[in-house]
Amino acid sequence: MSELVPQHLAIIMDGNGRWAKKQNKPRSYGHYMGTENVRNIAIAANHAGVKYLTLYAFSTENWIRPKEEINYLMGIPAIFFDSFLKELMANNIKISTIGQLEAFPENTRKVFEEAIKDTSGNTGMILNFAMNYGGRKEIVLAMQKIVEDKVPADQITEELMSKYLMTSKMPDVDYLIRTSGEYRISNFLLWQIAYAEMYFTDVLWPDFDEKQLLLALDEYKKRHRRFGGLDHEN
Repeated sequence: MSELVPQHLAIIMDGNGRWAKKQNKPRSYGHYMGTENVRNIAIAANHAGVKYLTLYAFSTENWIRPKEEINYLMGIPAIFFDSFLKELMANNIKISTIGQLEAFPENTRKVFEEAIKDTSGNTGMILNFAMNYGGRKEIVLAMQKIVEDKVPADQITEELMSKYLMTSKMPDVDYLIRTSGEYRISNFLLWQIAYAEMYFTDVLWPDFDEKQLLLALDEYKKRHRRFGGLDHEN
């Protein structure tokens, strides 16, 4: 059986647009409600005992979306932290990011920088936002840095590679959840999910509430994580 709670939980938050369409609302409304749900799930995961929660917030592929939608998404972090930073602080949650944030507008970057600074003294769950993130790009960047550091080929190991990744200060992912009925990884944490358990649900992200999270965590408890080995009874 798996440990009771995954130490590192990763979520592909999918379905905001479809949720909005079902409500006869614009896509921006779906993103807004999805943002509110980040607060709900972050606090619920923290209470459940999760130590690291990585959320796929904006991928390197998301730039192909309509400019109007991208502009709205760039303002989402300010909305989120203006609304919920005090609650995150009260729950001892610490903010971090992975991805190439330098591609974002200055105001968006500053919002994250300030949130990271404000929560730097917190010692609870790490709420890690993957922003302008792509798994393949992360691996390429890591390899480029290894080459720049002139590491001999015979010294390049899996352990060394992990130290060059954006998640170097975090353990590998234990459990990956994707909402909205899609069964894809979508270039998310390709290295880190090597032995992760996975959970796919038809529930759209804005509807993925604490009850849904607890159902997913209950399922995790039933999983047998063998890491390439055998069950004890075998």
